[in-house]
Amino acid sequence: MLSAVTNLIVYQGADFESTFFVTKDNGSNFDLTGYSGASLIKKHYDSSTSTTMVVDITSPPSMGAVKISLTNAVTGGMHPGKYVYDVVLTSDTGIKSRVLEGVLTIVEGVTI
Repeated sequence: MLSAVTNLIVYQGADFESTFFVTKDNGSNFDLTGYSGASLIKKHYDSSTSTTMVVDITSPPSMGAVKISLTNAVTGGMHPGKYVYDVVLTSDTGIKSRVLEGVLTIVEGVTI
């Protein structure tokens, strides 16, 4: 699995959810049966503090779909600005693969 680079815009105080697909080199879906996911958001790569983003392998896992999400309580506690993030999937045998990474921008809102 190769890592894709995707920059995300998230509104402060709002719920965030996005689904992406992990694919093989030939474009077919990667079967994620037995995989789990993890994701951290940091101000800088070497920051000692982080925010956890929820990672769910959607059903059926054979479709290769991964949903990432943040609640409004989490985004409301983040300061506006740019952060870095990545999404790492771990197979049932312990092999870790970074499948998504990029810049996550928290944008201040007026209403929320």
